[in-house]
Amino acid sequence: MVLLALLLTIVAVTITVAKNSGMGRGGHEVPVAVEAGDTLAKLLSAQGMTGTDIHNIAQALKRNHKITSIRAGSDNIIFVRAGKDAPVNKVILAQGPWRQIEMTRGSDGNWTTEVVEIERDIRIVRRSGEIKTGDSFYVAGTRAGIPAGILADVYDLLAFEIDFERDIRAGQQFSVMYEEHFAEGERISNGAVVRISFDARRGNVKMYRFKSPGGKIGYYDEEGNGAVKSLKRTPINNARVTSSFGNRRHPVLGFTRAHRGVDFRASVGTPIPSAGGGRVVTRATNDGYGNYIKVRHGMGFETLYAHMSRFAPGVGVGTQVRQGQIIGYVGSTGTSTGPHLHYEIIRNGSHVNPMTVKLPAIENLSPENKKTFLKIRDKIDASYEVLRHHPDMFVQV
Repeated sequence: MVLLALLLTIVAVTITVAKNSGMGRGGHEVPVAVEAGDTLAKLLSAQGMTGTDIHNIAQALKRNHKITSIRAGSDNIIFVRAGKDAPVNKVILAQGPWRQIEMTRGSDGNWTTEVVEIERDIRIVRRSGEIKTGDSFYVAGTRAGIPAGILADVYDLLAFEIDFERDIRAGQQFSVMYEEHFAEGERISNGAVVRISFDARRGNVKMYRFKSPGGKIGYYDEEGNGAVKSLKRTPINNARVTSSFGNRRHPVLGFTRAHRGVDFRASVGTPIPSAGGGRVVTRATNDGYGNYIKVRHGMGFETLYAHMSRFAPGVGVGTQVRQGQIIGYVGSTGTSTGPHLHYEIIRNGSHVNPMTVKLPAIENLSPENKKTFLKIRDKIDASYEVLRHHPDMFVQV
């Protein structure tokens, strides 16, 4: 992989600290992974440290960093000596890949501590793919080499614009630009999604990540309008639409009447997240909807979720719920032929088609921030074009 001579220092993140103590400490190092049952005192004692040193280190961590215990599976400790047989003169507590606390023994026997933030080498890569016959977006994205966590983020963002059951068809192309985080040349983790492009049935959908001067991070379309909507069209990811909005012959009652929502097939017990933030105004049971919940959102919108097997604990009338919070579980209560979620969107008292209604954005940019966004969008697009022609390269942040 070749480094491009193109910098995007304002695209996605602010790099916090430029100090890296991972190499060049000198002396003899002994790394120890914290395992279940380990305590700081146990590990320090195993390295031949005195009771006084153990006490002083524990007090310094508690006093300076509010640390009273170590965590198995995530924390690591490095013991540093001037020589192989010399006493320990430095203890490094690594709390994950990006933060360390260095404890150094002075000539007077006292221990001092210093927080060291490991500098992240942030690289932006581009992955692209095409929907083949029989593909889901997840299958096509995996084939394109997009990591599962990034795919989940992309799915959640596109769900505001795309019905993944009805809008996916063979021949559609997509691309994703996202961050990879490296330390000392080793990839540690994936970062944020920077740009999405998807050839949906209603046209090409693009989303860009933007951090405003005030520090707020959001996703916006090409013109700087909010791409994250206040409601999702499809609350349950990967659920198949079994009945659309509009007139239909009712499968139980046998006559034709208006179907005021969309049905998503899912197995009993599948969690149902709220399509948007709001307040629960109804939690009830009747012969038609079975167990159902209605949530009131802003700007005249309400959503309704029916045929639940049960309600989520702690969710009742008056509960404030956030977007994505679980409010119940799929079932087949009420007038239903099988387990599914019946989902409705009501706008100003009238039922609307969840798949086509124009949903309000959570937040649009101010005129001044939009000017900044458009400049950054152009930089991202320029990088996109370079990476499109050189898929084995990356952009340095």
